[in-house]
Amino acid sequence: MASMGLSVEEERAVERFRKDVVEPSMTSLVILDFWAEWCGPCKQLTPVLEKIAAEYADKGVILAKINVDEERFIAAQFQVQSIPTVYALFQGKPVANLTNARSESQLRQVLDQLLAQLPVEPGAGAQQDIAPLLTMGEDVLASGDGPRAATIFSQIVEIAPDSAAAHAGLIRALTMAGELAEARAVIDALPAEIAADPLVCQAQSALALAQDAPDDAELAGLRDAARANPADMDAQLAFAAGQRDEAADTLLAMVAADPAWNEGAARAKLLQIFEAIGLEDPWVSATRRRLSTILFG
Repeated sequence: MASMGLSVEEERAVERFRKDVVEPSMTSLVILDFWAEWCGPCKQLTPVLEKIAAEYADKGVILAKINVDEERFIAAQFQVQSIPTVYALFQGKPVANLTNARSESQLRQVLDQLLAQLPVEPGAGAQQDIAPLLTMGEDVLASGDGPRAATIFSQIVEIAPDSAAAHAGLIRALTMAGELAEARAVIDALPAEIAADPLVCQAQSALALAQDAPDDAELAGLRDAARANPADMDAQLAFAAGQRDEAADTLLAMVAADPAWNEGAARAKLLQIFEAIGLEDPWVSATRRRLSTILFG
């Protein structure tokens, strides 16, 4: 895609496209998905494309998504008139229009045909593909769809069984989906070196919190008991096992009232929540500042 005569923003768009799509397509088959946040059919197709891309990653297939609202220039170069529009690219050129292949079986059939015809390097970079796949899984996890994220991460684990990030993502996704026994089984089956990875330890903390969390009816009772007895630290700590904002507010109030109570149990509980969510999370950073203000003024 030539850059002569382009504006600065258009040149940046071209460079992003080269890096994210064209360069990977030199050895891999890229599924290029044009989509937008407001597109209902796009949201229906996304899980299918994600699943197929993860399934075919070791065969040299990767998924690249282009938001048409953010990348209007790139969409115009491909003459995208409606969405979703999906192409297969190899060595920088479209080799098939996949737009009408909406089911898993249809996509598999087309991809199998393309892979039989093109010199795609099988697994050409399955490790190279892990990063975008992990990002895909994390995005789905952030959207709150635990079951779909678990599907993606489980397929990444099959591709890269030594990836601690993939195992950690799978544990967190299963935890979010309420599949706590399955998440524990994943942890128990991990080799020691992967189980000791900080990402996996973070996922284990999230699982531990989920296992200790009361159900809605129990939480309501704990809330009533905590409100009825503000000075009862045991009641406050028991209540601080629910929704994170309520839990943090309760625990911070406990630290402010008596930071040494029960060998610093309130602070320890807060730190467990921080570890489970991730120390780089904005919510954690803000809550840690509140804790520091209470402890150190």
